[in-house]
Formats: sequence, C-alpha cells, structure tokens
Amino acid sequence: MSRYKTIYTEVEVEVDLSDFDTDDLVEELESRGSGIIIGTGHETLLEKIYLLRRVGRDYQRELDELIYAGLGRIV
Repeated sequence: MSRYKTIYTEVEVEVDLSDFDTDDLVEELESRGSGIIIGTGHETLLEKIYLLRRVGRDYQRELDELIYAGLGRIV
C-alpha cells in the first residue's frame, strides 16, 4: 500500500482578458488551432465583410476568401 495520497481540488478564479498580454492570447489561440488570429491581415477581410453586411450588400466572395485564408480550404 502506498504511503502517498493524491488529492484533487477545484478552484474558481475570476479573470479579465485585459489581465493577459496580447502575445499570450495569440499563443493560446494558435495552440487551440484557431485559424484567424488578429495581426495576420485577416482583420481587413473581416472589416470588409462587416461593412458590406452592414449596408446589405453581398459579401459571399469576401467570406469565401476569408475561409480559404483561415483554413486553406475552398468552400
């Protein structure tokens, strides 16, 4: 019989994203396989899609471009 015991405990901690450095957040997103990370140039496409959608214009081509840029796949 082992003389050591393993004890697990659960703790709730409140954090704010502003507590984290942008580089840390980008690194975490990359480790999770996120395809769109701010600072990669994709935000320009997102802004364009947003503006087109906001005025009710077609943004399908830009959306396809963003999907391809983020995932490397054509829809």
